Amino acid sequence: MQQKEIEKFKQKLEENKKELEKMLKEIAKKEDITPGEWKTKFPDFGEHTPSLDESVDEVEEYSQNLVIENRLDFKLLDIKRALEKIKRGRYGTCEKCGSEISIERLNIIPETKYCTKCALKLNK
Repeated sequence: MQQKEIEKFKQKLEENKKELEKMLKEIAKKEDITPGEWKTKFPDFGEHTPSLDESVDEVEEYSQNLVIENRLDFKLLDIKRALEKIKRGRYGTCEKCGSEISIERLNIIPETKYCTKCALKLNK
């Protein structure tokens, strides 16, 4: 892969990283203890004494945000790993078989760890 292509993917990954962090900040806060990990915020629908309905709504929203936060956090981790691979000169190589990942696949999923063949095998 040419350096020009790698720079394009690096820029795309950096943009995706910023967007994910922005989305995470809306529903979670960054943990001070473990850098890079997020903790879902518990919603508070008001300062007054909450009704049972409000409490149920808060718990329901919190549950939904936990799932969203988890997915975003995993995607963010994949992006950080891809950026680290760029630094080490290993970007675009399948972690399963060691072959080169196609440019087409990287254009769709720049943080992918696997070539199409290995990804298909893992999803069966």
